[in-house]
Amino acid sequence: MYQANEKRYEQMIYNRVGDSGLKLPAISLGLWHNFGSVDVWDNQRQIVQEAFNSGITHFDLANNYGPTPGSAEENFGRILATDLKPYRDELIISSKAGYLMWPGPYGEWGSRKSIIASCDQSLTRLGLDYVDIFYSHRPDPDTPLLETALALDSLVKAGKALYIGISNYNATQTQAILPIFKELKTPFIIHQPNYNLFDRWIEDGLTDVLAKEKKGAIVYSPLAQGLLTNRYLTGIPADSRAARSDTDSLKPEQVKEKLATIQQLNQLAETRGQSLAQMSIAWLLREKVVASVLIGASRVSQLQDNLKALDYLDFTPEELQQIDTILAQSKNH
Repeated sequence: MYQANEKRYEQMIYNRVGDSGLKLPAISLGLWHNFGSVDVWDNQRQIVQEAFNSGITHFDLANNYGPTPGSAEENFGRILATDLKPYRDELIISSKAGYLMWPGPYGEWGSRKSIIASCDQSLTRLGLDYVDIFYSHRPDPDTPLLETALALDSLVKAGKALYIGISNYNATQTQAILPIFKELKTPFIIHQPNYNLFDRWIEDGLTDVLAKEKKGAIVYSPLAQGLLTNRYLTGIPADSRAARSDTDSLKPEQVKEKLATIQQLNQLAETRGQSLAQMSIAWLLREKVVASVLIGASRVSQLQDNLKALDYLDFTPEELQQIDTILAQSKNH
């Protein structure tokens, strides 16, 4: 019988999401990878237990996470039933709709039909009556924002979600949907964009919109799919994601292109007494609108290592300038 660590709340930082009443742990666990039907169940369970024992209260999912699509929610639902059920009111569980989940015209995007059906399916897989946050996973170019916003709002009114979020919306799209949520009085509080040292697109307008409107951000891909770790410091390991021909994400040429930059950033991290991954996570939390950083984990030791980022979050102006200089040199080559 799982018993949570009694000191779990002593080792985590909790940040308020915008001007809402909700606080999230500075580091949250994302189940995008490593929690599908192809992954080892016992390892998944150990990672989730270690996360909660370390004060991570937020677990982030989406309808299509796997593989197979839906299996991450099913597996997390099993962990909830076996281990975390007594702690439900201590947990923030999120899911999303928007990317392809089932065949036909209603299995993706942002129509009312798709969003409500997807949420119902997610709740069934998770074994829950409600999720704490439900997101529109991406903007839909063919569905009016009003329809998407009304569908999300109706989930709250039906008791299926406590808060609403959006993900992968740019600054203009975010600014456009905000007044609709305001008029509906929807508890829209959070945006989930990708953000890391190599991909700083949210700084070109989105962080300004979120700050002005007092909304929070939770960022994903903080380590650029492993580039911002010690994994590729000396090249491409044979068992790495970049070495696999079946991957649709990280390519060998991307690693080679960034190698010198990764090595320079790693040297700076070492002077701070951190790993490159720890410094990269800490750097994200310097941004005021970022309430939480979503990390993935394939093993317990990786999770524990990333959590150490919270031991040293401060940067001197010189360190921040040095990071910007290193990244600028990278762009000029």
